[in-house]
Amino acid sequence: MLARTIPKTGEALPALGLGTWQTFDVGEAPAERDPLREVLRRFFEGGGRLIDSSPMYGRSESVVGDLIRGTPWAREAFIATKVWTEGVGAGERQMAESERRMGGRLDLVEVHNLLDVNSHLPTLRAWKEERRIRYIGITHYSASAFEAMERILGSEHVDFVQLPYSVAVREAEKRLLPAAQATGTAVIAMRPFEGGSLFREARKKPLPPFAAEFGAASWAQLFLKWILAHPAVTVVIPATSNPEHLSDDLKAGLGPLPSEALRKRLLAYLGA
Repeated sequence: MLARTIPKTGEALPALGLGTWQTFDVGEAPAERDPLREVLRRFFEGGGRLIDSSPMYGRSESVVGDLIRGTPWAREAFIATKVWTEGVGAGERQMAESERRMGGRLDLVEVHNLLDVNSHLPTLRAWKEERRIRYIGITHYSASAFEAMERILGSEHVDFVQLPYSVAVREAEKRLLPAAQATGTAVIAMRPFEGGSLFREARKKPLPPFAAEFGAASWAQLFLKWILAHPAVTVVIPATSNPEHLSDDLKAGLGPLPSEALRKRLLAYLGA
């Protein structure tokens, strides 16, 4: 598995992570949880570590915690979640609940969608100093927040920033990804498939022959390798409840990545 280093510490992190939005928000029935247990088994056996969740994602935190608790996976996992509420006290309580749900430890906590970010960052720093968490960060799903995120990267010295980035959504390339590089901030790229809409359009065409030049054998691998080829990106987090899709995604972390010329060629091929 391709690994990237977290700039502020030098810790190596596998470049393929796992998102949980919608996919892990399930009940307790075996029919709902067994496929997710298999997703996690393949994820860890394939070299993955970072699992990303949020209190905003319904039962996802609890499901992750239930499925990894007491397994060897719990030691391997890099657990990332978010604080998504207003007020210092509410934030502390929510983070403590996330900690409990996800197995008793958190590696990374980010302020979700910058909600009350000025209240939460001091708490995150305090938890980091106490070694209750290891990394702190910020997220937002919308390019309209990129200017504010860029300011925070320059002034608050966070460890991670999570942002949307895909062949169809490239606004982050203009300033936010360069700002992450300049400030030594790790980047988690979310929504790599734009909720599946990229597949609906791409599958109207055959996989381009030049995909073989960097070992992409599916559209999913092609889209993920395109993202990982940007030097600012640390981890990309596709989300799935399908074990076969997970196995396909993981192959994007193997072998070469496309050159900048091939990245541009793909955009031209897609008319993006």
